[in-house]
Amino acid sequence: MYREQISDIIDTLELNNETERNILKSRFLGEVLQYEARRNSTKKYYNAFRFLVTTGSILLPAILSMGQMDPAKLPKNFESVSYWTSWTISLMVTGCNGFLQLFSLDKNYFEFSITTEQLKTEGWQFFQLSGKYDDYESHKEAYKSFCKSIENIKRKQVEKEFPGKADVSKGRKEKKFDFQDELMKNLPDKYGGKNDLLDKKMDAIMGLIETKKGQLGDIVDLETINGGKEETPLKREQTKEQTKEQIKEEPKEQTKEQTKEQPKEQTKEQTKEQTKEQTKEQTKVEEK
Repeated sequence: MYREQISDIIDTLELNNETERNILKSRFLGEVLQYEARRNSTKKYYNAFRFLVTTGSILLPAILSMGQMDPAKLPKNFESVSYWTSWTISLMVTGCNGFLQLFSLDKNYFEFSITTEQLKTEGWQFFQLSGKYDDYESHKEAYKSFCKSIENIKRKQVEKEFPGKADVSKGRKEKKFDFQDELMKNLPDKYGGKNDLLDKKMDAIMGLIETKKGQLGDIVDLETINGGKEETPLKREQTKEQTKEQIKEEPKEQTKEQTKEQPKEQTKEQTKEQTKEQTKEQTKVEEK
């Protein structure tokens, strides 16, 4: 059922060539079906062993408790039957539990189920161009990113199955980070880059900046052609307030200066008159 659905969807996708279509069928669809089959087979053994362990754990205490009854009320061969029955059940429970731990059936069942669902979810997001593929306009652009995601899921599953022995990064040279190259990839075309999506976003941002500049043109100080600066309404109000304060302060200062100068002039006039009177009196005395 799942194979037929996905095959029909892959046949309708617009890809670069038929090779990519075949890769999707053989790699993606094949991995999904493989992990789904492994999950189903592991599920059978896991459920069977868990059923035996649970059933035996329930029956064994019940059989042992029956042996505590009055022997006269029990059948003749009850002791031997109960002994071998309890021995068989305890052996079965221990064996099933040991097989579960030995083959890691519970762990494998959970991991295969999670991996299968991750692959299916990744595939549906790619087909619908949703989720992480929301920024792509077509399946052609999202193809490489989808293949990379599938391989990452597969690699993580292999590392879980063989911990410490399936390190894919061993023996691989680390790629040096080239800042200039990454910057040119992420810059828009008009700035020398190669990313169409960022080009459109940068155009939209630049358009918003230009409109904001036009709206703020009446408020922000603009340099004139002659090199001067035009006064904004805020500055004009500030200068008006300053002139008003100066006008208020000037008469106060003048009155203070006048009050200071008046006593000085009076004292000078008084001294002059006193000297004149003294000189007149001296002349009169001399004449006499």
